[in-house]
Amino acid sequence: MSTTPVPKLRLSDVSRQFDTNLALAPTNFDIAEGEFICVVGPSGCGKSTMFNIIAGVLHPSSGSVEVDGQDVTGKSGQVGYMLQKDLLLPWRTVLDNICLGSILHGRTTKAQRAEGVELAERYGLGDYINHYPSALSGGMRQRVALMRTLAMHRDVLLLDEPFGALDSMTRMAMQQWLLSVWKMEKRTVVFVTHDIDEAIFLADRVAVMSPRPGRIRDILPVNLPRPRGRNVYTAPEFLQLKDQIMTYIYDEKDNSDAA
Repeated sequence: MSTTPVPKLRLSDVSRQFDTNLALAPTNFDIAEGEFICVVGPSGCGKSTMFNIIAGVLHPSSGSVEVDGQDVTGKSGQVGYMLQKDLLLPWRTVLDNICLGSILHGRTTKAQRAEGVELAERYGLGDYINHYPSALSGGMRQRVALMRTLAMHRDVLLLDEPFGALDSMTRMAMQQWLLSVWKMEKRTVVFVTHDIDEAIFLADRVAVMSPRPGRIRDILPVNLPRPRGRNVYTAPEFLQLKDQIMTYIYDEKDNSDAA
Protein backbone atom coordinates (compact mmCIF):
# COMPACT_ATOMS: atom_id res chain seq x y z
CA MET A 1 0.00 0.00 0.00
CA SER A 2 1.59 3.28 -1.13
CA THR A 3 1.42 6.39 0.99
CA THR A 4 1.79 10.00 -0.08
CA PRO A 5 5.06 11.45 1.26
CA VAL A 6 4.79 14.27 3.75
CA PRO A 7 5.80 17.59 2.11
CA LYS A 8 9.01 19.13 3.31
CA LEU A 9 7.18 22.48 3.53
CA ARG A 10 3.41 23.02 3.60
CA LEU A 11 1.36 26.23 3.75
CA SER A 12 -2.27 25.64 4.68
CA ASP A 13 -4.70 28.54 4.16
CA VAL A 14 -2.00 31.02 5.20
CA SER A 15 -3.10 34.66 5.05
CA ARG A 16 -2.00 37.98 6.49
CA GLN A 17 -3.96 41.17 7.03
CA PHE A 18 -2.48 44.49 8.16
CA ASP A 19 -5.34 46.55 9.66
CA THR A 20 -7.83 46.68 6.78
CA ASN A 21 -5.28 45.73 4.12
CA LEU A 22 -5.22 42.07 3.04
CA ALA A 23 -1.58 41.58 1.98
CA LEU A 24 -1.76 37.81 1.44
CA ALA A 25 -4.98 35.97 0.61
CA PRO A 26 -5.41 32.40 1.93
CA THR A 27 -2.57 30.45 0.32
CA ASN A 28 -1.95 26.71 0.02
CA PHE A 29 1.39 25.39 -1.16
CA ASP A 30 3.15 22.01 -0.82
CA ILE A 31 6.88 21.73 -1.54
CA ALA A 32 8.62 18.35 -1.73
CA GLU A 33 11.96 17.52 -0.19
CA GLY A 34 14.84 18.62 -2.40
CA GLU A 35 12.72 20.77 -4.73
CA PHE A 36 13.90 24.10 -6.10
CA ILE A 37 10.87 26.41 -6.23
CA CYS A 38 10.92 29.95 -7.60
CA VAL A 39 8.26 32.52 -6.72
CA VAL A 40 7.56 35.41 -9.10
CA GLY A 41 4.99 38.19 -9.14
CA PRO A 42 4.57 41.96 -9.37
CA SER A 43 5.80 44.29 -6.65
CA GLY A 44 3.53 44.32 -3.62
CA CYS A 45 2.04 40.89 -4.32
CA GLY A 46 2.88 39.49 -0.88
CA LYS A 47 6.05 37.51 -1.69
CA SER A 48 8.01 38.97 1.21
CA THR A 49 5.00 38.64 3.53
CA MET A 50 4.76 34.94 2.66
CA PHE A 51 8.51 34.50 3.22
CA ASN A 52 8.38 36.22 6.61
CA ILE A 53 5.51 33.95 7.65
CA ILE A 54 7.42 30.84 6.57
CA ALA A 55 10.48 32.10 8.46
CA GLY A 56 8.39 32.58 11.59
CA VAL A 57 9.19 36.28 11.97
CA LEU A 58 5.62 37.23 11.06
CA HIS A 59 2.55 35.44 12.39
CA PRO A 60 -0.21 34.73 9.85
CA SER A 61 -3.71 36.07 10.39
CA SER A 62 -4.93 32.56 9.56
CA GLY A 63 -3.55 29.20 8.54
CA SER A 64 -0.45 27.22 9.43
CA VAL A 65 3.09 26.43 8.28
CA GLU A 66 4.49 22.90 8.56
CA VAL A 67 8.00 21.54 8.06
CA ASP A 68 8.18 17.74 7.80
CA GLY A 69 4.61 17.56 9.09
CA GLN A 70 5.41 19.56 12.25
CA ASP A 71 3.59 22.83 12.91
CA VAL A 72 6.19 25.63 12.99
CA THR A 73 3.77 28.56 12.64
CA GLY A 74 5.28 31.65 14.24
CA LYS A 75 8.46 29.80 15.25
CA SER A 76 11.68 31.37 14.00
CA GLY A 77 14.86 29.43 13.35
CA GLN A 78 13.16 26.51 11.58
CA VAL A 79 14.40 27.47 8.10
CA GLY A 80 17.43 29.22 6.64
CA TYR A 81 16.69 32.73 5.37
CA MET A 82 18.94 34.76 3.06
CA LEU A 83 18.05 38.30 2.04
CA GLN A 84 19.05 40.33 -1.02
CA LYS A 85 21.50 42.34 1.08
CA ASP A 86 24.35 40.13 2.25
CA LEU A 87 24.42 41.83 5.69
CA LEU A 88 28.02 40.74 6.29
CA LEU A 89 29.66 42.25 9.35
CA PRO A 90 32.49 44.44 7.98
CA TRP A 91 34.64 44.02 11.10
CA ARG A 92 34.48 40.21 10.90
CA THR A 93 36.50 37.98 8.58
CA VAL A 94 34.93 35.75 5.92
CA LEU A 95 35.25 32.76 8.27
CA ASP A 96 33.65 34.63 11.15
CA ASN A 97 30.77 35.71 8.90
CA ILE A 98 30.20 32.12 7.79
CA CYS A 99 30.15 31.03 11.44
CA LEU A 100 28.07 34.01 12.57
CA GLY A 101 25.09 31.91 13.66
CA SER A 102 27.10 29.99 16.22
CA ILE A 103 28.95 33.16 17.29
CA LEU A 104 25.63 34.86 18.05
CA HIS A 105 24.63 31.85 20.14
CA GLY A 106 27.58 32.40 22.44
CA ARG A 107 30.64 30.64 21.06
CA THR A 108 32.03 28.84 18.03
CA THR A 109 33.51 25.40 18.51
CA LYS A 110 36.61 24.17 16.72
CA ALA A 111 34.40 21.79 14.74
CA GLN A 112 32.12 24.64 13.63
CA ARG A 113 35.06 26.74 12.48
CA ALA A 114 36.49 23.73 10.64
CA GLU A 115 33.13 23.32 8.92
CA GLY A 116 33.24 27.00 7.94
CA VAL A 117 36.67 26.53 6.40
CA GLU A 118 35.46 23.42 4.56
CA LEU A 119 32.45 25.30 3.15
CA ALA A 120 34.69 28.14 1.97
CA GLU A 121 37.10 25.72 0.30
CA ARG A 122 34.30 23.65 -1.25
CA TYR A 123 32.67 26.69 -2.83
CA GLY A 124 35.68 28.62 -4.05
CA LEU A 125 36.57 31.02 -1.22
CA GLY A 126 39.18 28.99 0.62
CA ASP A 127 41.86 31.60 -0.07
CA TYR A 128 39.72 34.35 1.46
CA ILE A 129 38.74 33.02 4.88
CA ASN A 130 40.90 35.61 6.68
CA HIS A 131 39.87 38.51 4.43
CA TYR A 132 37.28 41.12 5.37
CA PRO A 133 34.11 41.80 3.35
CA SER A 134 35.52 45.05 1.92
CA ALA A 135 38.04 42.97 -0.06
CA LEU A 136 35.32 40.89 -1.76
CA SER A 137 33.32 41.44 -4.95
CA GLY A 138 29.52 41.49 -4.86
CA GLY A 139 29.30 37.89 -6.05
CA MET A 140 31.83 36.72 -3.46
CA ARG A 141 29.93 38.48 -0.69
CA GLN A 142 26.74 36.68 -1.72
CA ARG A 143 28.60 33.37 -1.64
CA VAL A 144 29.65 34.09 1.93
CA ALA A 145 26.06 34.99 2.83
CA LEU A 146 24.81 31.69 1.39
CA MET A 147 27.53 29.72 3.18
CA ARG A 148 26.46 31.41 6.42
CA THR A 149 22.90 30.22 5.71
CA LEU A 150 24.11 26.67 4.92
CA ALA A 151 26.10 26.58 8.16
CA MET A 152 22.82 26.93 10.10
CA HIS A 153 21.95 23.35 9.06
CA ARG A 154 18.36 23.95 8.01
CA ASP A 155 16.83 21.69 5.38
CA VAL A 156 14.68 24.49 3.90
CA LEU A 157 16.39 27.58 2.51
CA LEU A 158 14.47 30.79 1.73
CA LEU A 159 16.39 32.98 -0.69
CA ASP A 160 14.83 36.41 -1.15
CA GLU A 161 16.19 37.94 -4.39
CA PRO A 162 19.80 37.16 -3.44
CA PHE A 163 21.17 38.16 -6.87
CA GLY A 164 18.96 41.20 -7.47
CA ALA A 165 21.74 43.76 -6.91
CA LEU A 166 24.36 42.01 -9.05
CA ASP A 167 25.30 42.90 -12.63
CA SER A 168 24.02 40.55 -15.34
CA MET A 169 27.28 38.65 -15.91
CA THR A 170 27.90 38.09 -12.20
CA ARG A 171 24.26 37.14 -11.77
CA MET A 172 24.45 34.41 -14.42
CA ALA A 173 27.63 33.02 -12.86
CA MET A 174 25.97 33.01 -9.43
CA GLN A 175 22.93 31.18 -10.80
CA GLN A 176 25.14 28.38 -12.09
CA TRP A 177 27.05 28.35 -8.82
CA LEU A 178 23.84 28.15 -6.79
CA LEU A 179 22.59 25.18 -8.81
CA SER A 180 25.86 23.36 -8.14
CA VAL A 181 25.49 24.08 -4.41
CA TRP A 182 21.87 22.89 -4.45
CA LYS A 183 22.83 19.68 -6.25
CA MET A 184 25.58 18.96 -3.73
CA GLU A 185 23.76 20.01 -0.55
CA LYS A 186 20.36 18.49 -1.47
CA ARG A 187 18.46 21.21 0.39
CA THR A 188 14.91 22.38 -0.36
CA VAL A 189 15.07 25.89 -1.86
CA VAL A 190 12.35 28.54 -2.16
CA PHE A 191 13.72 31.43 -4.22
CA VAL A 192 11.94 34.78 -4.74
CA THR A 193 12.85 36.78 -7.83
CA HIS A 194 11.45 39.50 -10.10
CA ASP A 195 13.41 38.01 -13.02
CA ILE A 196 11.27 35.53 -14.97
CA ASP A 197 14.28 34.19 -16.93
CA GLU A 198 16.09 33.53 -13.67
CA ALA A 199 13.07 31.74 -12.21
CA ILE A 200 12.71 29.39 -15.18
CA PHE A 201 16.45 28.74 -15.39
CA LEU A 202 16.71 27.74 -11.73
CA ALA A 203 13.43 26.10 -10.80
CA ASP A 204 11.74 22.73 -10.81
CA ARG A 205 8.45 24.65 -10.52
CA VAL A 206 7.56 28.34 -10.71
CA ALA A 207 4.82 29.75 -8.46
CA VAL A 208 3.21 32.82 -10.01
CA MET A 209 1.60 35.29 -7.61
CA SER A 210 -1.14 37.78 -8.41
CA PRO A 211 -1.27 41.47 -7.41
CA ARG A 212 -2.42 42.38 -3.91
CA PRO A 213 -4.13 40.80 -2.21
CA GLY A 214 -1.43 38.30 -3.08
CA ARG A 215 -2.28 34.72 -3.88
CA ILE A 216 -0.65 31.94 -5.87
CA ARG A 217 -2.37 32.05 -9.22
CA ASP A 218 -0.64 28.99 -10.66
CA ILE A 219 2.31 26.66 -10.09
CA LEU A 220 4.00 25.73 -13.35
CA PRO A 221 6.41 22.80 -13.82
CA VAL A 222 9.66 23.54 -15.61
CA ASN A 223 10.20 20.52 -17.85
CA LEU A 224 13.72 21.40 -18.95
CA PRO A 225 16.54 18.89 -18.45
CA ARG A 226 19.33 19.48 -15.98
CA PRO A 227 22.11 20.54 -15.95
CA ARG A 228 21.01 23.74 -17.70
CA GLY A 229 23.32 25.87 -19.80
CA ARG A 230 22.95 29.13 -21.68
CA ASN A 231 21.27 27.37 -24.62
CA VAL A 232 18.20 26.78 -22.45
CA TYR A 233 17.16 30.44 -22.86
CA THR A 234 16.29 29.87 -26.52
CA ALA A 235 14.56 26.51 -26.10
CA PRO A 236 10.90 26.55 -27.27
CA GLU A 237 9.76 25.19 -23.88
CA PHE A 238 11.57 28.03 -22.10
CA LEU A 239 10.05 30.73 -24.30
CA GLN A 240 6.55 29.23 -24.05
CA LEU A 241 6.75 29.10 -20.24
CA LYS A 242 8.08 32.66 -20.08
CA ASP A 243 5.19 33.88 -22.21
CA GLN A 244 2.68 32.09 -19.98
CA ILE A 245 4.16 33.63 -16.81
CA MET A 246 4.23 37.12 -18.32
CA THR A 247 0.62 36.75 -19.40
CA TYR A 248 -0.38 35.76 -15.87
CA ILE A 249 1.47 38.68 -14.28
CA TYR A 250 0.80 41.51 -16.69
CA ASP A 251 -2.73 40.65 -17.79
CA GLU A 252 -3.92 40.34 -14.20
CA LYS A 253 -1.98 43.46 -13.19
CA ASP A 254 -3.63 45.44 -16.01
CA ASN A 255 -7.05 44.14 -14.99
CA SER A 256 -6.35 45.03 -11.36
CA ASP A 257 -5.23 48.56 -12.30
CA ALA A 258 -8.31 49.00 -14.48
CA ALA A 259 -10.57 47.96 -11.63
